Amino acid sequence: MSEEGPNMLTGRKTALSENMLFGMGNPLLDISAVVDKDFLDKFGLKPNDQILAEDRHKALFEEIVKRNKVEYHAGGSTQNSVKIAQWMLQKPHKVATFFGCIGKDRFGEILKKKAEEAHVDAHYYEQNEEPTGTCAACITGDNRSLVANLAAANCYKKEKHLDLDSNWELVKKAKVYYIAEAATFAKELGFETDDIAEIAKKTQNLPKENTKRQRVVVFTQGKDDTVATVGDRVTMFPVLDIDQNDIVDTNGAGDAFVGGFLSALVQEHALEECIRAGHYAANVIIRRVGCTFPEKPDYH
Repeated sequence: MSEEGPNMLTGRKTALSENMLFGMGNPLLDISAVVDKDFLDKFGLKPNDQILAEDRHKALFEEIVKRNKVEYHAGGSTQNSVKIAQWMLQKPHKVATFFGCIGKDRFGEILKKKAEEAHVDAHYYEQNEEPTGTCAACITGDNRSLVANLAAANCYKKEKHLDLDSNWELVKKAKVYYIAEAATFAKELGFETDDIAEIAKKTQNLPKENTKRQRVVVFTQGKDDTVATVGDRVTMFPVLDIDQNDIVDTNGAGDAFVGGFLSALVQEHALEECIRAGHYAANVIIRRVGCTFPEKPDYH
């Protein structure tokens, strides 16, 4: 995306069209239900935890859907972010495209329906070897025990999906691309520092293919300031104040920040505005259970 055009300087909105934002990652069907202590004990779960499913948890996913009041949402980190970006933008539908891998099964059908309800243009690679990835949220009182089974999400085959002409056309239509899963970034690159501003600076100085555009690095750190670097300049942006009692669930906060940020970036807004949109989205999401949102954003 060119940052030299007038839009980046004036903050003027770019005309939005379908498939301008492209995301790719691990799609999961989020399944949440209220359970009891016996259910947690049966599967060896702590009331408040996040784990990857082991063999002993396989039956959990079939069992949790038999509870009353089961809720389904299109999930997985990247899919959450593009879904929130689409929610922030509202119209037109399908500004956001999402690619990932699912199974040919009932959970896969529900996931497709949920992505469609979120107005995301999801194109899944469907295969038979692994079931659709799922994340069960086992709710007891104010606690949530999350169990993720990546399954099909790990089975994406570039040559069978991304390389198809019709899919590659969608990739080419995009102006902004988002592919996550870079969590242990600093450790992997041997930065040897815990200071976020310092990590941001070191990331800023990594080798870069496209020398025409400055790299922008943004790190969020929960309730502490968001750190951004452009060139040699490090800027701190305070997050929105929130009463601790209004915080219901912080699990989706990072995904929501990215979604809000992308919704402004795809319109070619300035960095400050992208961060403001990210902070707004995160502030909405942490007041609710799971990565869910009201019908419309109240953002200006």
